[in-house]
Amino acid sequence: MLALHALWMVGAAPFVLLLLAIAVLPLIGATHHWWESNRSKAIVTIACAGSACAWMFATEPLPSVVSTISHAMLGDYIPFMVLLGSLYIVAGGIAIRGDLVATPRTNTMILAAGTLLASVLGTTGASVLLIRLLLTTNKERTRVAHTVVFFIFLVSNIGGTLLPIGDPPLFLGYLRGVPFFWTLSLWIPWAFTSGCLLLVYFVIDSWMFRREPPAALAADRTRQHRLHMLGLPNFLLLGGILASVILLVPGRPLFGTNELVPHFAREGAMAAFAIASLALTRSSIRAINEFSWGPIVEVAVLFFGIFLSMQVPLSALAAYGPSLGLDSPTEYFWATGTLSSLLDNAPTYLVFLTTATTVGVAAGASSVTLDDGAVVAVSHLAGISLGAVFMGANTYIGNGPNFMVKAIAERSGVKMPGFFGYMAWAAVILLPLFALVTVLFLR
Repeated sequence: MLALHALWMVGAAPFVLLLLAIAVLPLIGATHHWWESNRSKAIVTIACAGSACAWMFATEPLPSVVSTISHAMLGDYIPFMVLLGSLYIVAGGIAIRGDLVATPRTNTMILAAGTLLASVLGTTGASVLLIRLLLTTNKERTRVAHTVVFFIFLVSNIGGTLLPIGDPPLFLGYLRGVPFFWTLSLWIPWAFTSGCLLLVYFVIDSWMFRREPPAALAADRTRQHRLHMLGLPNFLLLGGILASVILLVPGRPLFGTNELVPHFAREGAMAAFAIASLALTRSSIRAINEFSWGPIVEVAVLFFGIFLSMQVPLSALAAYGPSLGLDSPTEYFWATGTLSSLLDNAPTYLVFLTTATTVGVAAGASSVTLDDGAVVAVSHLAGISLGAVFMGANTYIGNGPNFMVKAIAERSGVKMPGFFGYMAWAAVILLPLFALVTVLFLR
């Protein structure tokens, strides 16, 4: 236990400090504006990543450290960023515009469409695609914040459950060997949770709608614009990205042949589709979406530090995971979900996936074998996956798109709840629902 204590207190300190910086610095008045700069984020992430690497070089054999860092960068970080970047670029080339009548039915349909699209476009792509349509539709209404909150719940988080490209933690699991279509097995808790949230939203928005000033509703009815979509070729490019992820798995036979897929062929194909999107999409379409490189550069900078600094706690969990006492899907769901709420759900997913591989699989239980030969129980994997994706919605910092959607809404004039105000919405709406998910699907 002394060795475990040393690993966590010394070697894992850079990882913990980096996640705390991501969570806390945007909330402190003295550091808020400093942290907005990607240069400032790079300073912090390089310091934390460098400290973690220095600790590994000082305590482990050189070949082991080189192998660990190479795998973290080449095996995880680059594929992770190429996927997110390509989805961000291609989805940013699609503009859905219109000003619909902002009835509860219309808003619920937009949220439902975003929930379905999130698993295919990724939560970031679906959020970029639909948030401005939702805001334009509701611009005459005086009560809009609750609609954006439910958009974050559904489109920016829970909707991305069904495919690995839907949410970053699931893609990290796919990179570790979780089968691509395994996440489709989560469709029942996904459908239950999404359906309940859409129903609750419809009831709340109907109540809000009846309290709108008559002048606002009259203005909304008279200011309408037909729904139209620009950048349609990008949907074909999105299909190409999806096909690349499914078919071009490095080291496995290419579909229909005996030829093995070369390393980085998948990433090369995804990058090619992203470049094609940049070349084929008119700049005016990206201007409509207010497309910029800042958000994806921010993700790249932060995850560079996260992927390197988390290697020490991952090693500690691989060695001492059974001592944590987690042995049921319910425990994995709430443990993963709690940390996904307070930190970032992608590294949290990996931490508990590593833990789950150390506790063994009960006789006769279904399991998944990862690429490194480790085995994880399907029930535990379900708890980890649902906890990371679902509970990333509990706070603004739980998942990358959350803050992005909040910022876009505020720039459009919507008065969004603060950090703790948003948490209050999550506590009242989400936590009772997650308790039901536990009872119905994770026992």
